[in-house]
Amino acid sequence: MAMIRKILWLLATFLFAHVQLAAAQHPVKNARIGFLFFGSKDQPQPDALLVPGGAMMTLNSKRIVDLATNLRLPAMYQTGQFIEDGGLMAYGVNYGDLYRRAAIYVDKITKGAKPADLPVELPMRFELPINLNAAKQIGVTIPPNVLARADKVIR
Repeated sequence: MAMIRKILWLLATFLFAHVQLAAAQHPVKNARIGFLFFGSKDQPQPDALLVPGGAMMTLNSKRIVDLATNLRLPAMYQTGQFIEDGGLMAYGVNYGDLYRRAAIYVDKITKGAKPADLPVELPMRFELPINLNAAKQIGVTIPPNVLARADKVIR
């Protein structure tokens, strides 16, 4: 997790000159409250938005993407669903790969392996999809070397 945060921070600082991070300790129970938080008078508007993963965020992905676009905020997400909904970029685990690897574990267990004897594995494949349409909408230029590393580029 620390490595992912470091990569996200480096990518964010490379793309956006000044990044202001604000973190919430508890998930928002009501999406409307979460959206009102960005308009709070005592909080300056951030330079970029880093959207954490989770069911509430994924459930409201289209609304979050629309909010970031309307505020012209470059945003980075944890799943590609946000990019399909029009978000700028995401960096996260390839869930298809995780499911395939989980099936290998199930196969080993059904063949008699003890679960306690199986090693714990961390995700190995991560994806970086980038939406150039979203970048154009909010006025952000993605450097060519970042585009070259992207797994998927939406034009």
